[in-house]
Amino acid sequence: MGKDTGFLEYKRKNNGDVPPKERIKTFEEFHTPLMTEERRQQASRCMNCGVPFCQSAMNLSGMVTGCPLHNLIPEWNDEVYKGHDKHAFARLHKTSNFPEFTGRVCPALCEKACMCGQYGDSVTVHDNELYLVETAFENGYIQPMVPSIRSGKRVAVVGSGPSGLAVADELNHRGHSVEVFEREDEIGGLLMYGIPNMKLDKTVIKRRRALMEAEGVVFHTGVNIGDNSIATEKKTGKAKAGSDSKQVTAQDLLAKFDAVVMCCGAKKARPLPAADPEKVGGVYYAVDFLTQTTKALMESSGVKDRAKKEDYSGLVKLVSDQADKSSETLKNHGGYIDAAGKNVVIVGGGDTGNDCIATVIRHGVKSVTALEMMPKPPAERAANNPWPEWPKTLKTDYGHEEAIYLFGNDPRVYETTVKSVTTDKKGNIKQIETVKVAFKDGKLTEVAGSEKTLKCDLLLIAAGFVGCEDYSADAFSLKRSPRGTVVTEDGGYHIPNTKIFSAGDMHRGQSLVVWAIAEGRACARKVDEYLMGYTNL
Repeated sequence: MGKDTGFLEYKRKNNGDVPPKERIKTFEEFHTPLMTEERRQQASRCMNCGVPFCQSAMNLSGMVTGCPLHNLIPEWNDEVYKGHDKHAFARLHKTSNFPEFTGRVCPALCEKACMCGQYGDSVTVHDNELYLVETAFENGYIQPMVPSIRSGKRVAVVGSGPSGLAVADELNHRGHSVEVFEREDEIGGLLMYGIPNMKLDKTVIKRRRALMEAEGVVFHTGVNIGDNSIATEKKTGKAKAGSDSKQVTAQDLLAKFDAVVMCCGAKKARPLPAADPEKVGGVYYAVDFLTQTTKALMESSGVKDRAKKEDYSGLVKLVSDQADKSSETLKNHGGYIDAAGKNVVIVGGGDTGNDCIATVIRHGVKSVTALEMMPKPPAERAANNPWPEWPKTLKTDYGHEEAIYLFGNDPRVYETTVKSVTTDKKGNIKQIETVKVAFKDGKLTEVAGSEKTLKCDLLLIAAGFVGCEDYSADAFSLKRSPRGTVVTEDGGYHIPNTKIFSAGDMHRGQSLVVWAIAEGRACARKVDEYLMGYTNL
């Protein structure tokens, strides 16, 4: 603790935001960093608590508080305050493989468990983390670390989301030869196509790929493991992910590799009974909408082609390059689900629902309404939700802010869902009937007489996910739990009596990026132990 009174002398100051009026014109990231001296002041607010709940990852009342990666937060905050950025980053990187991801998209479980937050504002851990990793890239602290000795063991990782990348990164540094198989045309999983560019610039992912490739990890994109017979053409004419990919059998992988790690995510979307995307035009799952927008944006702005030509050192600069990611560029591309001029309804109040709000606004939406089945949270902690539990309080995120600016009101409607839809003669949605819901005997039930109608030209389902896709698990004959997750040995990641492991959302269920990385790291240790008889990861 370099400054005993830092938390008393300085008030919390977040990174700045470009005002909604300006940022909705572009798909660029919109956070602006503090000056270096201001960042050091913010780091000095860390109290170096005797019991640092910020790094605890404890389960309280069924929810986790503190960082799942157990980041050494007080240590590197102190180093940032003292100006020792290189050493601070070394301490951060000891527990976190990809702070450039979590520093952008993590909801900061650490900050909600910060002791300063009990009586004031918590430390800006999230912003400090992003400052450190971007400073490290900019100043060359991050360089390819190629293993000097290879173990002779080969590992296949199926899926390149955050858990798959963490597994690959850890095992490669251990000296194993790692190959990652991804069915999409780009790596990253939901980091690439499930999170919009203004929240996580896609060149950040490309920069990490280039670094990992320089360290020896091999990526195979456009490769589908198993028979994706469920792939069908969408009404837009776009094929479902994986349908045009090269097919590789599970038997091929098991024969060629000493271990196979399944990190395919939890991509089976939770359906909306009242509106089936396969039967009603203008109804889509949110992940399909976000994916098509990002693909169109990358192709039209030239990010995809330009990044392919860059090596690792070039990509460090490309992150801040002025590639054209304006809304007009997207509109000139076509080939995506267009929300321009439409009345859009989004079902689901989580992060994906918020991302959809922000994305349709950049399309040029006519109106947007977000339906949430749960009651509106309180503005402050309730008595039965004490610190350091995760605060069950109202959060107005960037998409909500933009909708409030543009339309003058919060787009969220609570305790409401879709009861039925009305279509035109062509089978396209034109109106929905909503109904209020309430808990009765522990179950959500409709409130009689609460029905209302809403104009709706585009309905996006952002109701979460219910497990991994069947075909990827079936290809390896993997058992699933009632939650749709892959069944492993108790408390572990290994599929008994096989060379197969699983991690991330496929193993844990739908969760956060930080949890996926933590799962990948833990799984890598088990794989290493399986291959070598011991582990030093």
